[in-house]
Amino acid sequence: MAVRVGILGMQGDVPEHARAVERAGGEAVVVKTVAQLGQVDALIIPGGESTTIGMLLERYGLMEPLRERVAAGMPLFGTCAGLILMAREIEGSEQPRIGCLDAVVRRNAYGRQIDSFETEVPPGELGGEAPVRAVFIRAPQIVSVAPEVKVLLELPEGPILVRQGHLLGGTFHPELTDDPRVHRYFLAMVRER
Repeated sequence: MAVRVGILGMQGDVPEHARAVERAGGEAVVVKTVAQLGQVDALIIPGGESTTIGMLLERYGLMEPLRERVAAGMPLFGTCAGLILMAREIEGSEQPRIGCLDAVVRRNAYGRQIDSFETEVPPGELGGEAPVRAVFIRAPQIVSVAPEVKVLLELPEGPILVRQGHLLGGTFHPELTDDPRVHRYFLAMVRER
């Protein structure tokens, strides 16, 4: 039976994440309501504008149910804005957040949209010979992590993909490439539960 992975449908790369989940062998479901959240095995929060997504989660009554599901062990993967929403601390911001990942992040750390870039990163924990192509768009930076947070991929500027138990957070956009390894890794995490 396929793992049902929800993609939070507030904004961002929802169809791209859905395609990446399907390519990696899961079943993608767009989540916009509490009822839909209750029907998935895991959730991905895509990139977008973290303050807006946080306010929409609160406005539509999803923030507390999401926190409860995550606290109960539901796997959660956040990319870019999704990572920001997962972080316990966001430098210089009190914006709404889930606050489940023991990390400090800095928003837009690499600059504005015009400063977006791509780079290749050694595959590390993801396996394979080929490097991982990481796409950064107004990307946050992981400033620090607690000892129990495992760094899976990193640049000289710091970690770009981290895992803490059932939580996975990335500063880049793996859904914008054809490489399924990050989504495959997340699906393996979901199957471990």
